Amino acid sequence: MERINTEKAPAAIGPYSQAVEHNGIIYVSGQLPIVPETGGFAEGGIGELTRQSIKNIAAILEEAGSDITQVLKTTIYLQDMKDFTEVNEAYAEFFGETAPARACVQAAALPKGARIEIEVTAYKE
Repeated sequence: MERINTEKAPAAIGPYSQAVEHNGIIYVSGQLPIVPETGGFAEGGIGELTRQSIKNIAAILEEAGSDITQVLKTTIYLQDMKDFTEVNEAYAEFFGETAPARACVQAAALPKGARIEIEVTAYKE
């Protein structure tokens, strides 16, 4: 198992890795919409927060030698399921053509009071 870490995505806020790779499969830990350069949440509504979480995922996948087109499954955690439609619109900007399997659930609370967290499983050729 190889641990993946990049400064182009927020550092882990606990005892876990940004991602790990095993046998060509990359497991990316849940990514909050934190801007790595500032350490704060992205500015804007749920659409921009969704985009930032996915940008963080893309940076981690790049470090692992993969990319967003090789995502097999995503799990989206939302603070409020009322954000579902707007999240879908932002999500489709990244995954429209290569739509992976997905789950989307409402969570009672997310780390740091975030409105969204996204985790993915991807592969590497």
